[in-house]
Amino acid sequence: MTSAATARNAGWLRAMPAVFVLIWSTGFIVARYGMPYAPPLKFLAVRYALSLVCFGLWVTLAKVAWPKARAQWGHLAVTGVLMQAGYLGGVWAAVHAGMGAGLVALLVGIQPVLTAVWLAFNGGRISNRQWTGLLLGFAGLVLVVSRKFGQGAEVNALTMGLAVMALLSITAGTLYQKRFVAPCDVRSASAVQMAAALLVTLPFAALESQGIEWNAYSVGAMAWSVLALSLGGSSLLYMLIQRGTATAVTSLLYLVPPCTAVMAWLLFSEPITLVTVLGIALTAVGVSLVVRGGR
Repeated sequence: MTSAATARNAGWLRAMPAVFVLIWSTGFIVARYGMPYAPPLKFLAVRYALSLVCFGLWVTLAKVAWPKARAQWGHLAVTGVLMQAGYLGGVWAAVHAGMGAGLVALLVGIQPVLTAVWLAFNGGRISNRQWTGLLLGFAGLVLVVSRKFGQGAEVNALTMGLAVMALLSITAGTLYQKRFVAPCDVRSASAVQMAAALLVTLPFAALESQGIEWNAYSVGAMAWSVLALSLGGSSLLYMLIQRGTATAVTSLLYLVPPCTAVMAWLLFSEPITLVTVLGIALTAVGVSLVVRGGR
C-alpha cells in the first residue's frame, strides 16, 4: 500500500466516529418525517427487507466472502436481533405510542454508563478519567433533553417498557458483538443481521392494523433509513465496535441527542437555548475523556 493510500485510510479511520454520529443522529429526524404515515414495525420490516436486498447485491457484486463458521452466523443473527429489531423496534414503537423523542433519547443515552458498569463488574478496566467522562456526558445529555420534559411526553408502562427494551437491546448487542463476533466483512455481516431482524420483526408487524401510506415523506424517510442509516450508520457502528473498546464506542451515542437538537433547529426551527449549548459542550468534553482514556 502506498503512503498516500495509507494516509487516506488513516484519515477515514479518524473521521469514522464523527460520520457515525452525524448519520445516527438523523434517526429521529427520519421518524418525524415518516412515522405519521406508517406503523413502526411495518416500516422497520420494509426497511430491513430493502436493506437486506442492498447488502446482498453489494456482497454479490463485490464478491465478498460470507462467514464460514456456522457459529459465526448464529452470533451475527443474535446481534441483528438485539441491535436492529430490539433497539429500533423499541425506540420507534415507544415514540409511536406517545413518548417524547427527547425522553427516549435520554433513556437510551444511559447505555454508556450501563456498558461501563457491566464491564467493571466483569473484570473490565474503566479508568477514573473514563468514569468522569461518562458522568459528564450523561449530565450534558440531561441538559440537552431537559427542555422537552414539559412538552406533554406520555409516560406509562407500555412506553417505558419499550424504551427500556431498546436500551437493554443495544447494550447487550454491543457487548455480545465485541465478545463473540469474530472480525469479518461488514457487508456480509450486515446482511445476516438484517435477515435476522426481518424474521423477528415480521410476525409483530403483521399484528399492526394500520397500513403504510406511501407519499413523498414516507418514501423519502424509507430511502434515507435504508441507504444512510442501515447501509451507512449500522455498518459504521459494526466497524467501530470491532476496532474500539465497548465503552469508547458507546460513549459516542452521548453525542446523538445534541446533534439531533441542532438538526431539528436547522430543519424544523426548534429553538436551541443556552442550556442546550452548555449540554452539548459538556457532552463533548465527557466523550473526549472517555475516548482518550480508552486508548
